[in-house]
Amino acid sequence: MSISKTPVFLFCMVLLSNCAQEPQEQQTINKELHQNNKLPLFSLDDYLTEDPTLEHYVDSIYSTLDDKALVAQLIMPAVGRYGQTLETINGLIKDQLIGGILMLNGTKEEFTGWIKDFNQSNIKYGNLPFLYSADAEPSLVNRKIMGSALVKKANEIDSIKEVIAVANTISKDLNDIGINYNFSPVVDMSPNKTVGYRSFGKNPENIIPWSDAFIKATQENNIIATAKHFPGHGLVSGDTHKSLQVIKGELKEISNYPPLIANGVLSIMVAHIAIEGNKEFDTNGLPSTCSKKVVTELLREKMEYKGIIVTDAMNMGGVRNVPNNSVKAIAAGCDILLMPANARKAHKEIWEHYKTGNKEFNSSVNESAKRIIRMKVCLGLI
Repeated sequence: MSISKTPVFLFCMVLLSNCAQEPQEQQTINKELHQNNKLPLFSLDDYLTEDPTLEHYVDSIYSTLDDKALVAQLIMPAVGRYGQTLETINGLIKDQLIGGILMLNGTKEEFTGWIKDFNQSNIKYGNLPFLYSADAEPSLVNRKIMGSALVKKANEIDSIKEVIAVANTISKDLNDIGINYNFSPVVDMSPNKTVGYRSFGKNPENIIPWSDAFIKATQENNIIATAKHFPGHGLVSGDTHKSLQVIKGELKEISNYPPLIANGVLSIMVAHIAIEGNKEFDTNGLPSTCSKKVVTELLREKMEYKGIIVTDAMNMGGVRNVPNNSVKAIAAGCDILLMPANARKAHKEIWEHYKTGNKEFNSSVNESAKRIIRMKVCLGLI
């Protein structure tokens, strides 16, 4: 079925054409459109609920997408310094191969203009609206988004009141730009030099309550928050940007996640960390991102997580040399493939595997696409 001919999709495009509006103005427009079309108005608070109306609405959008478009929902390349060129991203949008974009290292003004242009391109080419993400952690945001309001680094924050204020400050900038997905907070312990200063782990007892406060404030601003780096990067000595790191034996940091899951964190990022010497969750030399034991059996099933699971950047040293890593990560149960080295190739590999008719793999793709569509609905994009 052609998505451009369906009433639901035409409705989506009307919403998308207004994406550059200020958040409050956009919410008013969305509400009026929902009222005029007799459609319910959903929010991020609805995402984790059991709502038959929401599920029916998501299914109605999902049913308009062909295999190629379903796979596209799962792929999120980066644009900006260290990301892909605008020419490459525009080609991916035109060919309907992606479902979101990471805004990576640029200025507030650049990102605002690019997102406005990407939204117009999505209307032109008949794509669903995008999830736009950023590594807007307190410790990184002023470097990742130049021109953003100055905030303290995570390990410099002194109180939970200040955590909430920082989250609100960051969220205001993200809303101004059009970014709706923040890869923050870091919930790792502090010993690791790569991630330690990026978490609230200076005092270990603060990690859970302060992370929870950051998540709640972010999501109250209509932005998806992300707990990372599952199953735990703080007690691993090395850097997954450079090479695969290993947790030996007990998973000491996963205890940080159940309270955050119970309190409604909408996204969790999985790290490129192998597990060995653990009878239940040994990854057999693979990074956790490519391990069904970790992503599906531990996070999705044992920990009963219902939100979006996103990989850490797929061009990092910890996963880059894994053969067919795109297919492996999706088969493991990840919903979003972040920053693949070659997004066009990743789409092709996943799509070709999908077309073989493997029921288990296809079910993973379909369920991931539905989770992403559901999130876009709850954000007010659709």
